Amino acid sequence: MASGYQIANLLEKMTSIDKDFRFMATNDLMTELQKDSIKLDDDSERKVVKTLLRLLEDKNGEVQNLAVKCLGPLVNKVKEYQVEGIVETLCANMLSDTEQLRDISSIGLKTVISELRLGSSTLAANVCKKITGRLSSAIEKQEDVSVQLEALDILSDLLSRFGGLLISFHPMLLNSLLPQLASPRQAVRKRTIVALSHLVMSCNAALYNKLIDHLLEGLSSSTSSSVSRTHIQCIASICRQAGHRFGEQLWRVAPQVLKHSTDADEELREHCLQALEAFVLKCPKEVQPHIPTIIDLCLKMITYDPNYNYEDDEDGVGEDEEMEDESFEPDAEPESDSEEYSDDDDMSWKVRRAAAKCLESVISTRHELLPEMYQTVSPALIARFKEREENVKCDILSAYTALLRATRPPPALQIPIAPTDDSPQALLLQRVPSVVRGALRVIRGRSVRARACALSLLRELLVAAPGCLADHAARVIPALTPPLTDKGTASSMKIETLVFIVWMVRGHSPEVMRVHAAALLPAVLASVHDPFYKVTAEALRVLQTLVKVMRPLDGYENREGEEIHVEPPPAELRQFVPAMYECTLVRLRAADMDQEVKERAIAACGQLICHFGDYLQNELSVCLPIFLERLRNEITRLTTVKALTKIAASPLRIDLRPILSDAVPILGTFLRKNQRALKLSTLVLLDTLVQNYSDDISIELLSKVLLEVPALVCEADLHCAQTALTLVQHAALRRPAALTADARAALTPNILALAKSPLLQGGALKAMLGVLSALVTAEVAGCSRRELLALLVAPVQRADTTATAHHIKQAYHSLAKCVAAVAVGGAEALDITRGFLRDAAHPASDTHHMFALLALAEIGRHLDLSSIPNLKEVLLNSFTPSSEEVKSAASYALGSVAVGNLPEFLPFILGEIEAQPKRQYLLLHSLREIIACESCTPEGVEALRPFIPEIWVQLSKHCQCAEEGSRNVVAECLGKLCLLEPQDLLPHLKEFLKSSEPLTRTTAVTAVKFTISDQPAAIDVMLRSCMAELLVPLRDPALGVRRVALVAFNSAAHNKPSLIRDLLPELLPTIYAETKIKKELIREVEMGPFKHSVDDGLDLRKAAFECMYTLLGTCLDRIDVFEFLRHVEDGLRDHYDIKMLTYLMCARLAQLCPAVVLQRLESLVEPLRATCTHKVKANSVKQEYEKQDELKRSALRAAAALLHIPDAEKNPHLMDFVTQIKSFPDLQPIFESILKDSSGAVDSNLMDQS
Repeated sequence: MASGYQIANLLEKMTSIDKDFRFMATNDLMTELQKDSIKLDDDSERKVVKTLLRLLEDKNGEVQNLAVKCLGPLVNKVKEYQVEGIVETLCANMLSDTEQLRDISSIGLKTVISELRLGSSTLAANVCKKITGRLSSAIEKQEDVSVQLEALDILSDLLSRFGGLLISFHPMLLNSLLPQLASPRQAVRKRTIVALSHLVMSCNAALYNKLIDHLLEGLSSSTSSSVSRTHIQCIASICRQAGHRFGEQLWRVAPQVLKHSTDADEELREHCLQALEAFVLKCPKEVQPHIPTIIDLCLKMITYDPNYNYEDDEDGVGEDEEMEDESFEPDAEPESDSEEYSDDDDMSWKVRRAAAKCLESVISTRHELLPEMYQTVSPALIARFKEREENVKCDILSAYTALLRATRPPPALQIPIAPTDDSPQALLLQRVPSVVRGALRVIRGRSVRARACALSLLRELLVAAPGCLADHAARVIPALTPPLTDKGTASSMKIETLVFIVWMVRGHSPEVMRVHAAALLPAVLASVHDPFYKVTAEALRVLQTLVKVMRPLDGYENREGEEIHVEPPPAELRQFVPAMYECTLVRLRAADMDQEVKERAIAACGQLICHFGDYLQNELSVCLPIFLERLRNEITRLTTVKALTKIAASPLRIDLRPILSDAVPILGTFLRKNQRALKLSTLVLLDTLVQNYSDDISIELLSKVLLEVPALVCEADLHCAQTALTLVQHAALRRPAALTADARAALTPNILALAKSPLLQGGALKAMLGVLSALVTAEVAGCSRRELLALLVAPVQRADTTATAHHIKQAYHSLAKCVAAVAVGGAEALDITRGFLRDAAHPASDTHHMFALLALAEIGRHLDLSSIPNLKEVLLNSFTPSSEEVKSAASYALGSVAVGNLPEFLPFILGEIEAQPKRQYLLLHSLREIIACESCTPEGVEALRPFIPEIWVQLSKHCQCAEEGSRNVVAECLGKLCLLEPQDLLPHLKEFLKSSEPLTRTTAVTAVKFTISDQPAAIDVMLRSCMAELLVPLRDPALGVRRVALVAFNSAAHNKPSLIRDLLPELLPTIYAETKIKKELIREVEMGPFKHSVDDGLDLRKAAFECMYTLLGTCLDRIDVFEFLRHVEDGLRDHYDIKMLTYLMCARLAQLCPAVVLQRLESLVEPLRATCTHKVKANSVKQEYEKQDELKRSALRAAAALLHIPDAEKNPHLMDFVTQIKSFPDLQPIFESILKDSSGAVDSNLMDQS
């Protein structure tokens, strides 16, 4: 902490005669002031302020600059009256006759304004008021322009930070600023415009209207183009700064701007087009009626070039495409002309550039006009690729890139649909030849920037229309190679070209690109030797990609004991292999290379050996030891492991024996490292080596490696455990002797611990079953069926009393599968099954009973158990115990056992469903298990097919079941059967939808939900044709039917959005209508002395809002976001569950459509404020407090997302709300942590919809 003595000492030196003393002392004071611990008493404060203000008039410029910098930290360390004194002095100096003092004081004021804390409203308000009065008089003082300019600058800073505190001064400021718009000085006019645009962020509606009136009057009565330019510029600036308020004025502003846009003055046209661009971006809804006019205007202005003749070019465009060989350089002619032609006064390029940018804004915001734009805008832009001015050309290419970006197929459309004739994708495909022709003209030109833009355009073209360059590759590739071989080409251009080549090669099939590999390779090989490391790294990546194309290995599977014949590459490509290897080896050997080049060289060399190892046999003795060396290096080991995995997996059976004895122990040590990626990659490599090179690895080596594996078999990292188990499985099958007694002793406890883990599922469970099956098949010592079974069943005998029922059930399901993997395939399988049947018939406890049933279920899936007597009786008797877990296991067991012998068990189950109404729910679950299990394989579907009509008839009898649980199971079975026989059964399902019984309709709609899976299915084509018919229940009179219809719609929107995208215009109004609170659905229930309101429409509203949330992610381009937002605003004031959903939507919308949300911030902020300031009643229960805390946290997340919108910090309502949050001690830390998390998160506003 700085003592008073230190400060006094510094102050003394600051008044020294020696300028160096003054400089160093001021610098030391600056350091002290920046420390949080500094505390100044009143006397020190006064002296520091006085000395610093005196130093502002110092003769030495460096001392002055430091003194100004000190003011920043000082204003937050001294008392308010001192800050006001500083401001007073600075304002007085602003009017000084000395120019240097005026400049330094102006910098001082800006520093003070930028450092004032937003939270300290009284200090900020007092300071602002003091400055404002002085500034307005300085602005009106027209004698000295430099004073005016500085005052306007400071006022802009002040209004942008503290506009809301100066409301009482707004009328005076507006009166001071408006006359300056007519100033003869352009600099004054420009700064006035900036100040006005900051003023409108916080001024009231009356002043806002006054300003717009003034500007429009000036425009209509103006005779001078200079005045018109200023007014149009001001309108554009206001719209950019306060677009959310500008929308309501647009009806009267837009016609005036459009009228002036055809003026003879080129600068005025440019400003008009910039204003129109601001309207399009900031007021998307209100500008809609003017969009056709704006497009026409832009298309006209984009060709406005009165001083240049393009005739020569236009002749070239029409020529046959065959003319375009490598030597044909359409850009060379015009460029040379434009060098001779020079007219400094030609401003027409600014008009064209503004038109291109305005057009880009329309393209980016108006996706619904895409088909129309491909007819009108697309050809016009392509024709302008010949533009002579570099800036304009880049903007035109950028506009076309935006058009392609808007045409990208939505990622959510998982079914590949052939584009319809009038869809944007189909229209783009028609334009591809002319786009490519135009882009190649630019790529062959001389402008580096324009060439980079053209490559970016072609890259976007590949994303929008995958594979579309297949027919044009012969013309594109010759244009790409010259920049790579030309020494004069900039490195950035080479990198852009190489990146595009990778995109192009990956974006087409190997068959298409193989023909062109020979044309690309010489240029790529030359780039590998480039002196700039980034070019080398990118060239090696291209080389690696080309290797895969030259000789694809994807179709070859490694089959044990079979000799695989790999088709040789064409002769013209084979000649490049030695050169490719040589240039990669040079980079692989070099130890002093950049890290990125090292990694790329290792990957490229690995790929080369994987695909061309048979042609590089003699080189293996050279490069494999280098790989071994790189494996020992901590920096390159991970990349080397991945490269060796490729080589080991190659169907060419590369001879790795020279390095195996050294490499395997090194890989064993990697399994002990903390780096997870290294462990996983090493396990994959070891597994590949065991599969393909097991005879070349000694048992001693392999057993040592297997001793490292047990530690990785644990539930803490299931993916790692899965890979480790796969390695053990293949080791057991190929080299069982490597599983020594030590290895087994270490492995067995871990395998058993994982087998009984409730977390075991998916891939890890599959790997576990594979290991157990491999151990018994390979007859590994100490792992016989009986021994393993005893170990697996042991945890059930000593059941864990502390575990929850859910955990036990989950663990027993996995254990039962493990038991089946061990039992099935052995001679004693039926004996083991009888043992479990005895346990089920006479159980020691419910847990024993449940496990016995689950074990029977899993064994019954793989074996026909119909020969075992009294099986059916035992299973049916298990339906009666009181334990729900046992009943559920019995139901699952009956269904699973039936899979082993359908003709025997399925008719029995159907008969029981009819005969036993009390057991109906459990028997339906058994039936569902059969359908679900048999649907997974083609053989299962064929086995089930003969029984489908019988099952359908039985299920249709239970559509009106009073119990909802049974109805849901019936619906799931109906839906899954429809997936198997769509042609026959979908019409029957449609008939159910027309039933007069609401319960039948409910079941049928739920069944429709189960026909919509997230995987492509045969039923999809039929569903697309009749989706409108299937969603008619959305308008059903029955509440229950409407609710399940909304759930079905949500399922379609989430899993297969393509089914409902075209129906949205008709369906959205229905969904929006369901989000409204309906008073007729709210009833009062008396609970003793209290009355309680019950809202029957709540579930319906919740389902509707869930649909809206899903549509945001999958069909945003088909939604009117303004309309959507209106309903979200209603949800912000609804019930707890709906509020939580709508807060998520707010945050998501802030990311997806920031411009729209910015316009509606005011109406979004108020409900959020109400939630954050809500107080729970004192006598409320604990749950109520927790609910309210969760609500507040969600509301703060939404507020944080709104705060991340560009320009949101200029909105006074939002900033006022943020200041309020920060003033609450309970909310402030939560809000700060949310802001901190959201700055680094990818997207924290996604709801889990699994």
